[in-house]
Amino acid sequence: MTITKQTGALADDMRARLAEPFGSFPAILRAWAAGQPDKPALIDDRGTLCWGELVDRVERLAARLIETGLERGQSVAILGTSTIDYAVVFLAAMRAGGVAAPLTTSASREQLQGMVADSGARHLFIDAAKAAELGADFAPGLDHVRLEEAQQWMAPAGTTAPDFDPEQTDPFNIIYSSGTTGIPKGIVHSHLMRWRQFASTAFSYLDAGVPVRSLASTPLYSNTTMVAFLAALLAGGTLRIMGKFDCGRWLEYAQHDRTTITMLVPVQYQRLMDFAGFDDVDLSSLAIKYCTSAPFPAPLKREVLARMPGGLIEIYSMTEGGVVCLLAAHEFPDKLHTVGRPAPGSELKVLDDNDQPVAPGTPGNLIGRSQTMMSGYKNRPDKTSEAQFVDDAGDVWMRMGDIARVDEDGFVELVGRAKDMIISGGFNIYPTDLEAELEREPDVIEAAVVGIASRQWGETPVGFVVLAPEARGCEDVLVSVNARLGKTQRLSALHPIDEMPRSHIGKLLKSELREKAERLD
Repeated sequence: MTITKQTGALADDMRARLAEPFGSFPAILRAWAAGQPDKPALIDDRGTLCWGELVDRVERLAARLIETGLERGQSVAILGTSTIDYAVVFLAAMRAGGVAAPLTTSASREQLQGMVADSGARHLFIDAAKAAELGADFAPGLDHVRLEEAQQWMAPAGTTAPDFDPEQTDPFNIIYSSGTTGIPKGIVHSHLMRWRQFASTAFSYLDAGVPVRSLASTPLYSNTTMVAFLAALLAGGTLRIMGKFDCGRWLEYAQHDRTTITMLVPVQYQRLMDFAGFDDVDLSSLAIKYCTSAPFPAPLKREVLARMPGGLIEIYSMTEGGVVCLLAAHEFPDKLHTVGRPAPGSELKVLDDNDQPVAPGTPGNLIGRSQTMMSGYKNRPDKTSEAQFVDDAGDVWMRMGDIARVDEDGFVELVGRAKDMIISGGFNIYPTDLEAELEREPDVIEAAVVGIASRQWGETPVGFVVLAPEARGCEDVLVSVNARLGKTQRLSALHPIDEMPRSHIGKLLKSELREKAERLD
């Protein structure tokens, strides 16, 4: 497949549009389709959709949504494996003036029922696999449409949807948090937020002359994927969608498509680094690699920089918004232990437990604000208020949930999650400090530390380790590590584990480890 750099009058016009402080996603997509109808827009395992075909399907599907009762600002629920059809439904919901509400496939049936009800959707687009798993009685009262049959369901050829000119505050999508218990909260993003997030990124691609060939290997229900998805389309590029990540197939696609842009989470980078034959694949077209959503260990960043071409940019923020930190790892090799500095338009503060600023370099609770903040949690004003910090001037900040310190150069180092901090005998213990000591041991491949209740100390730290083949036992590792730790930091127990529990985007699930530690205690 040959895809050339976009140049000429079309690119010039689109750069001017993307430079505006606010614009319309549907209008941008229509303009790209008019100027390059035969260029590939979306690719998946089943085929390719060119730009002209993409916008035609989006228009026809949007028209049918409105015809069947979708109202402005109403959600369209989407549930299934990521495909071209999935992406078209997401874009059509937005084009119709509705709100894309992609649902987490790994959620329980009860959680999914709760998310559908919370979203207020009238339509549910669901693929055959999830429909069979959930049964015919799932989400009664909604119009069910099979994702695989969306083309047959849409309006006739040539139909266009009624005009929709988005307002800045119009909801664009709802992303449901990946909570492990209860009904996940729906995080509402506005059209303005999404424009601010991705129009500038798309502009930078065009301005730098980067041919946009994006590879998305995380699910379309994850906010992580939006960098690879929405920014690529705003730039008039080509996006390949992977339904499920697989190292061999990812490398095959990246080489074949001459991928220039990708987003991967840390666990995916690690699997690629460990994959046999990785170094034999031609990845020379890679220009920009992104990473977000989970801690990205400095040694792994260093290995990725050494073995993968192109720049490496780590993004630190939350789906809810708040401060956005960027680390151009290829430019700051001595700052790989950090998540970078606040991006333009972002601010942060580090506070103590009484919401007072801490001394420079001192760990504390991180709060932040930026131009990319959520509108709020769907139907949860109480939880929205809990997530926010309002200063004396009335300005709203987001509580990031992380404990961090800022160095003399303004780079942010994460010490741990606020809820994961262990208070033992009145002393604060940061799990990352203990995990770093464990991972210094040659026998330890990966480590995680959690706090459990202790009658003597209030809480006590307990560790879990993935051990290397023929490693010493946990007792020996524990003695070695505790000898280097301060008395208040020492681990009370260390347990072997075959594999760390992780979410669908690679986040370590410490709640599961904590439950396991309490059972073993």
